[in-house]
Amino acid sequence: MSRTTDPPVVGETCLSPGQLEVLTRHIKTTGDRSSIPVRTPITDDEIGSVPACTAEDVASAVDRARTAQTAWAATPVDERAAIVERLGDRVLKRRDQLLDIVQLETGKARHHALEEVLDVPLTCSYYATNGPELCADEPRSGAVPLAADATVTYEPVGVVGVISPWNYPLTLALTDAIPALLAGNAVVCKPDERTPFVALALAALFEEAGLPDGLFQIVTGEGSTVGPALIDRVDYVAFTGGTETGRLVAEGAGRNLIGCSLELGGKNPMVVLDDADLETAARGAVKGAFTNAGQLCLAPERIYVDERRYDAFLDAFVGATRNLRLGLEFDYGPDVGSLIDGDHLERVREHVEGAVDDGASLLTGGRARPDVGPFCYEPTILSDVAPDSRVVCEETFGPVVSVVPVADVDEAIERANETEYGLNGSVWTTDRERGRAVAREIDCGTVCVNDPYTVGWAAVDAPMGGFGDSGMGRRHGPEGIRRFLESRTVATSRIGPFDAPPGVSPGLFARFMLGLTTVQRRLERWFR
Repeated sequence: MSRTTDPPVVGETCLSPGQLEVLTRHIKTTGDRSSIPVRTPITDDEIGSVPACTAEDVASAVDRARTAQTAWAATPVDERAAIVERLGDRVLKRRDQLLDIVQLETGKARHHALEEVLDVPLTCSYYATNGPELCADEPRSGAVPLAADATVTYEPVGVVGVISPWNYPLTLALTDAIPALLAGNAVVCKPDERTPFVALALAALFEEAGLPDGLFQIVTGEGSTVGPALIDRVDYVAFTGGTETGRLVAEGAGRNLIGCSLELGGKNPMVVLDDADLETAARGAVKGAFTNAGQLCLAPERIYVDERRYDAFLDAFVGATRNLRLGLEFDYGPDVGSLIDGDHLERVREHVEGAVDDGASLLTGGRARPDVGPFCYEPTILSDVAPDSRVVCEETFGPVVSVVPVADVDEAIERANETEYGLNGSVWTTDRERGRAVAREIDCGTVCVNDPYTVGWAAVDAPMGGFGDSGMGRRHGPEGIRRFLESRTVATSRIGPFDAPPGVSPGLFARFMLGLTTVQRRLERWFR
């Protein structure tokens, strides 16, 4: 695996620390606060700092958001949609600045950062176009035809807390914030303390797009302090992160009787069938496993290949992986960037070394690359991995994937489902109908055919979320905005109380109602 050029000098090709600090004006604290240093994985140098917000700061932010939300909920939904659409325009216009900040904070390759930037305007356009209808009153069938009707109204829940992760700090903040705001809610966003400046840049773009003050608040700080304080004060929580933390979020939301959506971990399978185009499957494996240095909740970490195609697939996959270029430049040259920090590098190293100690074969990669960057690690392919190895059972969340031969499609499905996770999977075949049939047997919230994750994630009209330990709730599609709405049923009788009218005995009324129910059921069956 080659490197590109010497690492860049931070500040020469992207925003300077001084420019980043200007963004902290969007953080409002109730007093003087200690600072949290923000370091770049590109050089491990400090690039700025943000306040360590307290529970009091969170309470103040939620109060401001709640005050602003009242007028926002009364704003016509078409006006809200126009602001969301303008945000998408601003993101495209400021794309170079956003790409620089994303790379600076995460160390990812620039074309992987571009995926984040491109995702936002698509999400804005989808909800600006479809959101007004999804928020509109909806007629439903009444209790008795002609005698009663029912209408469902949708109201914003109030203030939504968005807790976003470090691996996709741009898109995973806005994917939840956009539908929440369009639905008439205010948002208080708690970004990961390692990647706060992207969220702060988004706050500035919301301001440019015309979002009223107070509706998109940022609170920075340690998750153990800010997270619980946010959960205790908002009306809904949208969380993206690890499964164990997700359990705590769900516990807090349940205690407060508020809704929550959780996108958590994954140990995603990729199934290569006996009729797959192997060059295509190998390209897909490279794309899926090593995007963002594998720090992607949708990335395949387990690949199951029909044994008749196993050797040929490995040749193609290993060859393509060895041609990848490691680098940290602020351009589109490198294929793979950095891990987020030293702790994560150590986790990845332990998973690989533990697998090799247990008898796994290292086909390529398996080394840290401090010559490229302090936390860079080579894209790594393992085979002959013990089924109880950590690299098989736990989410690695790095550029590491194991490849396993299977006898047939039934074994592939069985092995794919041998996990408590169920976020994303993929099936590779030249027969798309067969691929869809196999996809229905894989226990994941999203399964892609002949693509590792993009066609599923980018299908913004379709729900995205996980089974089992991968979370609960869905983002994208109608489900992605309805989670931020409270439904209310307004039912109307045209004949007064549904009870025996004056002068009619209860027995006669009972027989009438039984007869009416029988007729109604027959009519419903007739028109099915």
